[in-house]
Amino acid sequence: MAEDHKTIRMIVQRQDEPEALPYEEEFEIPYRKNMNVISALMEIRRNPVNAKGEQTTPVYWDMGCLEEVCGACSMVINGKAMQSCTALIDQLEQPVRLEPMKTFPVMRDLAVDRSRMFDSLKKVKAWVPIDGTYDLGEGPRMPESKRQWAYELSKCMTCGVCLEACPNVNSNSDFIGPAALSQVRLFNSHPTGAYHKAERMDALLDDGGLQNCGNSQNCVQACPKGIPLTTSIAALNREATLHSFKSFFGSDYQH
Repeated sequence: MAEDHKTIRMIVQRQDEPEALPYEEEFEIPYRKNMNVISALMEIRRNPVNAKGEQTTPVYWDMGCLEEVCGACSMVINGKAMQSCTALIDQLEQPVRLEPMKTFPVMRDLAVDRSRMFDSLKKVKAWVPIDGTYDLGEGPRMPESKRQWAYELSKCMTCGVCLEACPNVNSNSDFIGPAALSQVRLFNSHPTGAYHKAERMDALLDDGGLQNCGNSQNCVQACPKGIPLTTSIAALNREATLHSFKSFFGSDYQH
């Protein structure tokens, strides 16, 4: 069969350690139908020989679920940040260029340290705080209309693609980014999570919060889950204005 002789050309940006200089290495691997980028990387790992025929080290990358749920396998593929588990070779122009996301520190090759995202989630208390030492019984119900859009926000897998696409997230900025902002809206909408709404809003009005968003809207276009990030940011801007007035003038209105 013709495809038995087909090959895939891949150019991988590599980096041996966090402080090392990056370099490119080209690979040529056998083609198979329905390959994704991860299966191609696995082929390189199985036989780590570059296009020059030289033995090399296996390419290092991060992955978990392999079904676009964990967000760990994010990388820049042909210039666009996306999930390598759902990036199909047949839909990519060759040579396929793989690079690590630039928003995060590189650990090795294509694997990056996404701690910046997780630190932002801690800053805004992106969880529902409950006392788990005893049975609290059934939680309060959410109206169906609210539950439907909250479910869309809950699809976030902290993959980092929206931060990579955002021009305001960089090494010169402490902007927490669109993912954490959207999670504030999600947990503020939860009947129990709303008890900490004021703390989350205070965090958003702090350095690196809402005021750092330039409304480029790159994030919503890049999100692999189609989360309405800009809608959340617009809603939070309104909430932040009300919160600021209440904080300044005082209010016994509590949420």
